[in-house]
Amino acid sequence: MSRLHTAVSAALAAAAAFSAATAAAQAPASAARAPASAGPADGPAFTAPRTSWGDPDLQGVWDYRTITPLERRPELADREFYTDEEIAQLEGRAGRRMDQAPDPNAPANLVHAEYLTDPGRLVDESRRTSLIVDPPNGRMPALTTAAQERQAERQAQARAANGAAGAPPPGGRADSYTDRSLLERCITRGSAGAPMPTLYNNNIRVVQGPGYVAIVHEMVHETRIVPLDGSQFSNLKSYMGESRGRWEGDTLVVETRNFSGRAPFRGAGTNLRVTERYTRVAPDKVGFKVTFEDDTQWAQPWSAAYTMRTAEGELYEYACHEGNYGLRNILENARDEERAAARSN
Repeated sequence: MSRLHTAVSAALAAAAAFSAATAAAQAPASAARAPASAGPADGPAFTAPRTSWGDPDLQGVWDYRTITPLERRPELADREFYTDEEIAQLEGRAGRRMDQAPDPNAPANLVHAEYLTDPGRLVDESRRTSLIVDPPNGRMPALTTAAQERQAERQAQARAANGAAGAPPPGGRADSYTDRSLLERCITRGSAGAPMPTLYNNNIRVVQGPGYVAIVHEMVHETRIVPLDGSQFSNLKSYMGESRGRWEGDTLVVETRNFSGRAPFRGAGTNLRVTERYTRVAPDKVGFKVTFEDDTQWAQPWSAAYTMRTAEGELYEYACHEGNYGLRNILENARDEERAAARSN
């Protein structure tokens, strides 16, 4: 058992003790199609396993890598599913990217070189052309007028901060560590708690105890301990908000509110509400759906869905600050560039 698993289990046990104390299909190959629905010919329906105390068992390390984009590409219009040929092309390209030696002359344009990332090889098994399932067009909803005004204000402030140049230096400002993002500083990923596919570290661990679920995110080692006891939300705000959970049949529903706004998700801050749904649909699969709501940011709520699979191995600690050389090097290089510029003048 890993130290991380032991630590989370201990945290769940402590949380439970504290709570008790304080409470005294096939179409032509060229056609875009949805996966065939399970039917009687497919055998008995899957029955989710249970924990020793009777809750559906979601425990394990789950991999949510996928090359399916969050938003549908505009040229696909309202087409919901990829064709077989498109899937073969997309997955072939992703496989070559992962397997071939990197081109040392190609600019990375990333904090990490592209060959050090791992976004996955496969489209989601739903075959959809986007992770977004609502709105039906697979695209982010429009921003509200207030959100557009906030966006314009931030852009104006950025231009003012950059002075006469009007644009930030390549790679962004680096006068201080405070100029860098919370993710680069290893404080929070800023994903509003929801496991959304990214460049690498696309894994979560789920650990359960009576009355609690812990969701450990590999990226930036963030952990949410979710009470299932029906307790009300408090007024405590944090980067990842405050979560409460419940069971709807075999589905774990996690609702998160009380975001501090210091790590906004796509512009949404303190008014954001996130609802996640986790359902064990096979021994090695968890169906996941998430809905984001903020009527001060988007014209309507929007939802994304995909399938997680059993991870290839253990979830290890993301020990960013045992040696966050990336942040130190960004600041050192900025000072080197300033000294070089001063010598040339």
